[in-house]
Amino acid sequence: MKRHIAAIFGIVLLSLQLNAQQKKQSGAIQFTSSFDPAAMAAANGVKLSEEMLARMPKSSKSNFELLFNATNASYMTAEEVEDSNTGAGGGNGGARGFGGFGGFGAAGHDLYFNFLENKLTEVFDLSDTTYFLQAKLGVSSSPVMNMGPMAPAKAPVTTVTKSDETKKILGLTCNKVVYKTVSTRRIMNEEREITEETNVWYTKELGFDFSPKPEFWTEGAVLAIEGKGSSTIATSIEYRNVSNKDVNLPKKGIVITPDQYKAKMEQRMKQMRNNNNRGGNVRNIVIGG
Repeated sequence: MKRHIAAIFGIVLLSLQLNAQQKKQSGAIQFTSSFDPAAMAAANGVKLSEEMLARMPKSSKSNFELLFNATNASYMTAEEVEDSNTGAGGGNGGARGFGGFGGFGAAGHDLYFNFLENKLTEVFDLSDTTYFLQAKLGVSSSPVMNMGPMAPAKAPVTTVTKSDETKKILGLTCNKVVYKTVSTRRIMNEEREITEETNVWYTKELGFDFSPKPEFWTEGAVLAIEGKGSSTIATSIEYRNVSNKDVNLPKKGIVITPDQYKAKMEQRMKQMRNNNNRGGNVRNIVIGG
């Protein structure tokens, strides 16, 4: 009788463990990205006048959401309103859509992860067309472009150092990786050496690979990226069922190669410079890394 009861108890315990494990295979993680233009300029050796500082916003914030299940994930901008997985807004629900060129993600692109095939696809709209750009974690997909006086005079050198330091984010143990980039930039006709340090915190406890900025990744799921003047940090997590339609690639889109993407971006920059030279209206286009 005792053996029978022990066997039943063991089966119930195993079932609870499996259910808990299965539950943690899907959910939503909210991220907040902060950007301080004055701090960013200072980090790059640009001294701003008091008038420019007065006109410049102190900082701006954007909300992003990672939805994931056992096979796929998607990361994009989010607002505090209803999504397809929750009955009402507030907290973990969010309307999700293309980040445009202003987001802190990969140049504002939406990110789609296929865990089974180990694939990362950046999805973005350009001239009313949806494009699919194949990317890789640990590699920047943003094209190297001539950005005028702030363009690097020499190719930047980046070193990646793993630290023994750990901390808890959302109850998950995270390890620290430090990215140090040294570049020489021409600022006001003077070459200056700029050193940028970015702290990246990742966890292996979620069981999948992810980063809100794909170039900042070594392993695991990145939950925080802290740089001078900018940061992206996970603020909440909820384990719940996630619909496949929210993590699968859109059905319609055109595959674009990195070279084709670079050519399109250079063409847009050229058009912007031409409009500026003619004194016409210029749309703000942010091309980030």
